[in-house]
Amino acid sequence: MENRTAFLEIFGASPELKVLDFLIVNEDFDYSMTDIAEQSEVGYSTLKLFWNRLEKEGIVTKTRTVGKAKLYKLNMKNSIVKRFRDFYWETTKHRVHSKMKQEEVMI
Repeated sequence: MENRTAFLEIFGASPELKVLDFLIVNEDFDYSMTDIAEQSEVGYSTLKLFWNRLEKEGIVTKTRTVGKAKLYKLNMKNSIVKRFRDFYWETTKHRVHSKMKQEEVMI
């Protein structure tokens, strides 16, 4: 992933974090597992290794079925997901502010 988000720069780019990163940034939309794997740059077979756990824990939820494709998104009714999303965006803000301060010092 050439253009990593601030979150992935800080916490690493494990497959699970890459998927959560993608789903948080694109939380207004639902996606098939194939699209999630492709857009988060995680192999589909790798995604399948932990997808059932995300469903079981209520991290993701199925929103609808289009043809044979099941579409999913983050489960914003889950309090853990809400807190994780808040942490994600707070981390991003902190990183952006830190970089801005560094750039000011360089000027």
